[in-house]
This record gives sequence, C-alpha cells and structure tokens, in this order.
Amino acid sequence: MAISASMVKELRERTGAGMMECKKALTEADGDMDTAVEAMRISGLAKADKKSGNQAAEGVVAIKLSDDGSRFAMVEINSQTDFAAKAEDFVAFTDKVVDAVLLQQPETVDSLTIDGQSVEEARKALVAKIGENIQVRRCVSGQSSGGRFGEYSHGMRIGVVCEISGGDADLARDIAMHIAASRPVCIDEAGVPADMLDREKSIFAAEAAESGKPAEIIEKMVVGRVRKYLAEITLVGQPFVKNPDQTVGQLLKEKGASVVSFHRLEVGEGIEKKVENFAEEVMAQVRDS
Repeated sequence: MAISASMVKELRERTGAGMMECKKALTEADGDMDTAVEAMRISGLAKADKKSGNQAAEGVVAIKLSDDGSRFAMVEINSQTDFAAKAEDFVAFTDKVVDAVLLQQPETVDSLTIDGQSVEEARKALVAKIGENIQVRRCVSGQSSGGRFGEYSHGMRIGVVCEISGGDADLARDIAMHIAASRPVCIDEAGVPADMLDREKSIFAAEAAESGKPAEIIEKMVVGRVRKYLAEITLVGQPFVKNPDQTVGQLLKEKGASVVSFHRLEVGEGIEKKVENFAEEVMAQVRDS
C-alpha cells in the first residue's frame, strides 16, 4: 500500500515521532494507522527502558500555588541535558506533573497519576519522544496551617516554598529567597538533628584538645564553636542576605512574624555526576585502534 504524506502527518501528530520513523512504521503496518501507532508505542517504551540507565542530573524545579494560596506543590524533574529540559514536550510534561501534585497532594511521586495514567507511563512516553532519560525524582506538597506561603525560584534550578505566620507577602518571598541562597538545615536549634550536632561536637572537642589548653578552656572553646555552627545552619541564626547586619531571626521579630516550615529543592542535589574526560576517551580509542 502506498503511504501518503497525509498518513505520515497524522501518525506524527498522534505519536510525536519523526517523519522517517512514522513512514517506516506505516510501511511495516501496510498502512494500518492503529497498528502503526501500537507498534511505535511498544518501540518507544522499549527505548525508554534502555534510556533508564542514563544519568539524569539536569532538569528543573517547578513550583505552583493554588489560586487561594492555601496549597503548594514543588517537583524536581530531571533530564540528561539542559537542552532537553527546555524542549516544549518537557515543559508541558512538567506543567502537568506540578498541577497533578497540587491537586492530588501525594506522599510520594510513585502514587501520582497524570491524565488517567501512572506517572511512570507518562514518563516513558516522554522519553520515547525526547530520546533522553527523564526522571520525576521527588515532590513536596502541603496545605497552609493558617499562615501564608512564600515562593522563590532561581532559574528553575533551585526552588523554595516557605510558610510564615504574620508578616506580609514581601517578607514571605524575602525569606524564601534567603533560604535559596543560604541553604539552612532547619528553622532553629530545636530542629537540628541530634546525630548531626553530636558529630560536630565531637569534631570540635577533638580539635580543641590538640591545643593543649586546660579542660575548662577547652570546654569554653567547644561551646563557642557549637554556637557559631548553630548560627550557620539554622535559618533564624543566619545573617539575612539582603541585610547581613541583621539575622533572619531579628528580621522576623521586627516584623512580628515566624517561620512555620520551609522546603528547598535543587536540581541534581545529591546525584553524583559523571565527569567526562574527553582527552582520555580519545586516547583510549587511539590505543585500541
């Protein structure tokens, strides 16, 4: 059966695949459109499975608040390259995912559904179109406990949502911006993980002991180091990025506000990126030739 240009166009619109790939599928299906679609779907899923082993450490962090400001959603979606993260299909997929998270408020990404299918099925379909490994890595969502949400996105690579009690929208955004820049571990000393604090104390004590000073002096040295450390990792103890002469805690007190919670996501955070050494790669090929 002759494969017309209109048939190829229709298949491209239905699958998002390339022209030559569509023509080949139609030829193999003897012009049967549904058979060609199914074959390309199977082929695309197979390609997606092969791509799943490729490292995806680029991508975006997307944020959305509900119209009434009572709910928020934030997701990290990874791609292999920054170029793919700017593709129209990737952007559309990201919008659908963050909308779904806002609506469904899932505990994990795995329980998310998009357009009546699992997020994994939707992800594989996107991989088949883009030709890169795509991962919906993580999401956070929540509802206001009576305060207001502030959000800040830095180039869609760092995203922050914080909730404050008291203050105004400008303060909420300023606090979110500060968190993006200064990466606090928690709001105040009460939120510092015990194991983290114990580890730092033991390091400080060991370093102070090497000074050879009396025990009472060493104790004071450790207390001072711990105080400085807590100021560095707690939100309220950090110098405010827009006015380093004042801590965030002092700013909040001045505005009659407090921070209820915050969430910070950064693209590729915690992923060990593969470092390519192209010179070594070329030399290896020369040696093997």
